[in-house]
Amino acid sequence: MLGRVTVSRRRYAALPALAVLFAAVSCSSPEVAVPSPEGDAVQHCRALHEKLPRILDGLERRTAEPVSDFTAMWGDPAVQLRCGVPKPAVLTAGSEHYNPNPDAAEVNGVEWLFEKQDDGYRFTTVLRKAYVEVNVPGKYAPEVDVLTDLAHAVKKSVPAGV
Repeated sequence: MLGRVTVSRRRYAALPALAVLFAAVSCSSPEVAVPSPEGDAVQHCRALHEKLPRILDGLERRTAEPVSDFTAMWGDPAVQLRCGVPKPAVLTAGSEHYNPNPDAAEVNGVEWLFEKQDDGYRFTTVLRKAYVEVNVPGKYAPEVDVLTDLAHAVKKSVPAGV
C-alpha cells in the first residue's frame, strides 16, 4: 500500500513540471501568418519547404506556429519565411504603394525586392512562379546575408518566370 502512495505522488508531482515545459515550448514559437498559395505555387512552395536549410546564416531552424508547408523560421527573434504570398503592393500598378523602380538585388541567381521595415527588412522574390517573402529582424544586420543560404533552395524549387 505504501508503494502505491509513493507512485501516485511521483506521478502527480511530475504534472506541474510537464505543464510548465509545454507552456514554455508553446510560447516560444511565434505565430506566422500562413499564406494561401494557388495553382502551381502550392507545388513550388511545398518543394521549397523540403529543400530549406536547417541552418540559415548560423541560425537554427525552428517550428513555426501554426505548422505549415508554406512557412519556416530560424533563430530568436525569428527570421520568418512565407511562400505563396500575394504580389507585393509596391509591384502592383494602381496600389497606393506602387513604385515602378523598387529597390531590388540579385543574390546568387535569385532576384529579391527589399523593403525596409521598422526593425529589419522584408525581402520578396521577384521573377519567380511563386512569391517567397523573408522577414529578417534588424538584429541580424546585414539582413541580406540570410538570402545567400536560401538561394539554392529557391532556385531548385520555385522556377523563374512570372
